Amino acid sequence: MLILVAVLLAMSAACPWLVRRWGRRAFLLISLGPLAGTAWVAAQGPAMSRGETLSETHPWVESIGMELAFRMGPLQWLLAMVVLGVGSLVLAYCTWYFRDDSLGVPRFAGVLTAFVAAMLGLVLADDLLLLYVFWEMTTVFSFLLIGHDPARRASRQAAIQALVVTTLGGLSMLVGALILGHVGGTHRISELLADPPTGVAVTVAIHLLLVGAISKSALVPFHFWLPAAMAAPTPVSAYLHAASMVKAGVYLVALLAPVYAGVAGWRPLLLVLGIATMLLGGLRALRQTDLKLLLAFGTVSQLGFLIMVLGIGTRSALLAGLALLLAHALFKATLFLVVGIIDRSAGTRDLRRLSGLGRRMPVIAGATVLAAASMAGVPPLLGYVAKESVLVAVLDVAKDGDGTGLAGAAGWLTLLGVVLGSVLTAAYSARFVWGAFATRTVEEEPTLARIHPGFAAGPVLLAALSLVLGFFGRPITELLSPYLEAVPEGVHHAELSLWHGLGLPLLATLLALAGGALMFVMRDRVARLQSRWQLDWSLERAYRSGMRVLDRTAVEVTGVVQRGSASAYLGIILAVVVVVPGSTLIGAWGDIDVAPWEHPAQAVIGVVIVAAAVMATRSRRRLRAVLLAGATGYGTALLFVMQGAPDLALTQALVETLTVVVFVLALRRMPEYFTDRPLSRQRYWRMALGLAVAIVSAGFMLVAAGARVADPVSLMLPQEAVDYGGGKNIVNVILVDARAWDTFGEITVLVAAATGVASLIFVNTRGTGIRRVHEVPYPATVRKQPTSPGRRPWLAAPRTLPPESRSIIFEVVTRLMFHTIVVFSIYLLLVGHNEPGGGFAAGMVTGLALVVRYLVGGRYELDEAAPVDAGRLIGGGLAVAALAAVLPLAFGGSILQSAIVDLHIPLLGDLHLVTSALFDVGVYLVVVGLVLDLLRALGSHIDRQVVRARRESEAGLVNEPVAGETTSAEEAARA
Repeated sequence: MLILVAVLLAMSAACPWLVRRWGRRAFLLISLGPLAGTAWVAAQGPAMSRGETLSETHPWVESIGMELAFRMGPLQWLLAMVVLGVGSLVLAYCTWYFRDDSLGVPRFAGVLTAFVAAMLGLVLADDLLLLYVFWEMTTVFSFLLIGHDPARRASRQAAIQALVVTTLGGLSMLVGALILGHVGGTHRISELLADPPTGVAVTVAIHLLLVGAISKSALVPFHFWLPAAMAAPTPVSAYLHAASMVKAGVYLVALLAPVYAGVAGWRPLLLVLGIATMLLGGLRALRQTDLKLLLAFGTVSQLGFLIMVLGIGTRSALLAGLALLLAHALFKATLFLVVGIIDRSAGTRDLRRLSGLGRRMPVIAGATVLAAASMAGVPPLLGYVAKESVLVAVLDVAKDGDGTGLAGAAGWLTLLGVVLGSVLTAAYSARFVWGAFATRTVEEEPTLARIHPGFAAGPVLLAALSLVLGFFGRPITELLSPYLEAVPEGVHHAELSLWHGLGLPLLATLLALAGGALMFVMRDRVARLQSRWQLDWSLERAYRSGMRVLDRTAVEVTGVVQRGSASAYLGIILAVVVVVPGSTLIGAWGDIDVAPWEHPAQAVIGVVIVAAAVMATRSRRRLRAVLLAGATGYGTALLFVMQGAPDLALTQALVETLTVVVFVLALRRMPEYFTDRPLSRQRYWRMALGLAVAIVSAGFMLVAAGARVADPVSLMLPQEAVDYGGGKNIVNVILVDARAWDTFGEITVLVAAATGVASLIFVNTRGTGIRRVHEVPYPATVRKQPTSPGRRPWLAAPRTLPPESRSIIFEVVTRLMFHTIVVFSIYLLLVGHNEPGGGFAAGMVTGLALVVRYLVGGRYELDEAAPVDAGRLIGGGLAVAALAAVLPLAFGGSILQSAIVDLHIPLLGDLHLVTSALFDVGVYLVVVGLVLDLLRALGSHIDRQVVRARRESEAGLVNEPVAGETTSAEEAARA
């Protein structure tokens, strides 16, 4: 079963290519996929009649116990036959429906085939969560199919409307599935049906599932989305109304009814909504002049009928409901396909403009008469067999209750509703045949295009099946009887038959047909009566009004919170943190025993941190605020040191240093002061918000620490780090061994951040602006200092600067310290598994070495120190980390598994290495590349902008700046 669904999905991916290559003829080839599936499913029919089931399970998301579980019983078999059989005919029908110049046909073919696969997966799924996945897949594919023509506003609105309504129901269904799975201890549908849980939670879950079914099957109050979906091409309408999407809700009710029909509120809900939908859809169908809309409202009516019958939940009602489901699929697919033929050949679907088609399309007219007669319940068609069985089942309920508790007035009202609905069904069935094929007076009979025999093959075949299957009531009963075993036997033996004897069901059928014929004969009076009672309000209008209010509210809220102000965004986020999760701290303090400090020096550092933070909030100068904020970070690093966390302290100090440098580089192009205006009172609100965030954050930590009832995991970490990761540095072992997947995700985020920086700042690719010192022409104002032949001086870029822009002391310090810093970073990289360090800290140290080179000599010195594209470094680091993750597989290990390697290096001693150090190397390269990217973006790139602006203001030139004109680097260094 999984293979069948997978093959159809794979075919959907190949469909666009097939259609582009072979044109419309490719639909015939595509239809062979569902046709082969139909043959395979049909071959399982004998096994289904014997009560056997097919099931298969494949692992999927094992962490939450979710599997690809499929199961086929008689109910699933019937739905699969409908889904695949009708799908195959509809796909073949598309060969002649579309024209050579029709737009979007390749995409349409792929989406429709995927729709077939999703619907098949839905009916075969044996897991509620898997069923929900396919449920939402049908929603998405129907959205794409209904909105096939994006140029038409009606298509876009109808697609969005269907998406909103069915997704809302789908979310309700998901909640119900989660509750039912939690109460029942499993999400496996077969197990929940075999051993159904009980209780209030189950009742709530079942009703939430019913909301999903009602919205999907377009019952009141969600019925309005289905007629609007007629904006889709006719093949979509035929498949949507006959075999998929709307049948999903019917299937869900049929799946749950044998076991859960006794849940409180099940029958009243489905019976009331079903009958109301049946009557409303029938009345609306009588008012339509568009044949397609007439059928659409007829579908709404029939869906209400189906849900109502299955909702009764007795054995005879369920059998009749499944027969009605099959009959509906056959006659509704036939009629929609006929509408497509009429539309393509006559150029219109308006019954007021059609005349004489019956004598010019005799075969198609005959198929239409059979299908419409089946819809109206005329013997001996399958529709009559199903409807007669429905009347028998409802009559049993009305007389004896049949275990439903509906005996008496409720049962007789249900029977009355069915008869009235059947009268309307017969009336609009006759209206459809008359409107499509009758000869009457019109301004001009439409000219018919030639109809290919293949175009009519689908509706003719389906109409013939409606007739033939009317004589196969007993075999269908035997085939579906295993599905009914969970339901007690009723007053009468559940059986599909052409003849149930003389009695009230036959009388009700005759009354329905006679009443429908009378309404058709008096159609003009009925139309005038309907127009007189027409209401100005409708649920569709309420939906659109609600959507307008939602759109307007979204615009107003967006105008308030999305003002382009970073401070406003941050303030809103922090305010939500304080109010929503922060409010949970009220009353949650418990017994908290907190020592103010372990050493008086901690209190001194804390005072300094607080003082720096307060001064930062009061500062009007940007640079001062940045430096004060950095002081709080360095104070935090000192607290880490005093608490015995040197690794955290090192990382904190390095990050804080680089952050200050980056801020300084960015602030060069910004005003010195935050504002020239007097400080407003708003800053006090910001200070209060900051204080509130601090209190809430501290509260979370204190409450979490005080609520601990078990021994902390940190007690085991020292020994586990040695045994599991081969290292004594607990932090590094966690990062590159225990939680290496998290670290890999984090460096991937760093790569994304670097890509974002590059896309926002660099006009060209990253590496286009890299220029070595020997490639830069010296300006006339700078004297080139001689060097020995064949020798290039180290730290050469400062020589390109004007004398007044150089700092000799800085150059000397750089010459002395640069190599030491780089060697120190390599040391941190190698010893990180046992001592403070690691790939991140080593990368930050190397990045700070590059910062020193940039500050001493400008962008040319930066390019001299690292003449490599930062993007390649970042990508290479990610590749090295990925290689370290999969390399153990080559040696029979698992992903990210580590091995310990001890080496003896002469003169240096013993070197203890873990293969996860290769992963650390990847982290190192990513961090170095990111720092280099920031330096080039906020340093070199801004340098060029500064020089270019200066040249434009002084000389009006826009050429590439030459050496000697870079002054922003030394300005940043002085800052």
